[in-house]
Amino acid sequence: MALFADRWAAGRELAAHLAHWRGTDAVILGIPRGGVVVAAEVAGALALPLDAVIVRKLGATGQEEFAVGAIADGVRIVTPGAVRWAGMSATDLDRVEAAERDELARRTEAYGGRGGDLTDRTAIVVDDGVATGASAVAACRAVRARGPARVVLAVPVAPVRWSAPADAVDEFVCPHREEDFWAVGQYYDDFGQTSDAEVMALLRRDAAGSATEDGR
Repeated sequence: MALFADRWAAGRELAAHLAHWRGTDAVILGIPRGGVVVAAEVAGALALPLDAVIVRKLGATGQEEFAVGAIADGVRIVTPGAVRWAGMSATDLDRVEAAERDELARRTEAYGGRGGDLTDRTAIVVDDGVATGASAVAACRAVRARGPARVVLAVPVAPVRWSAPADAVDEFVCPHREEDFWAVGQYYDDFGQTSDAEVMALLRRDAAGSATEDGR
């Protein structure tokens, strides 16, 4: 049996491990697409605002789910060992990166720019899990550049030997550190793809709720 029924269930469990942030100035930032579902559940449980941090994984040629790096706004991470293992040439990597930069730009526009003020606040970056960690680290470094007082990376599940680099993350929260880890999806009964429409609906719902609270 998997650890989580779906991303909503994972978010509820993760929220319990972040309960001490309730009522603070923290902001929840989900990594699209699936991470935004987990983040929405966390944000709702803790009564914190929800936003997104746009990241694109650089997948190996022919094995797109295996990350050889990741990009975000102003951030580029490439893991040389992973590139060699995948047998990718510099041309292969350039081709993948060009396509992912186009998708990064498209998602940034589709999701509304996602440039909220994080100055001196706590930024809690949420995804549905960590495998290689490239996307999560890229997201955290992009968030760090926006001037938060603290960056917290929070995921429901990760490999037991994975650790977050200190230059990107001040605190790593993960309730399930697994030994026999091969993919995030193995820990979910339902790990179906999240659509752009679902992500945008969650972000709009949070924005509408925040506006209502501000105007009451």
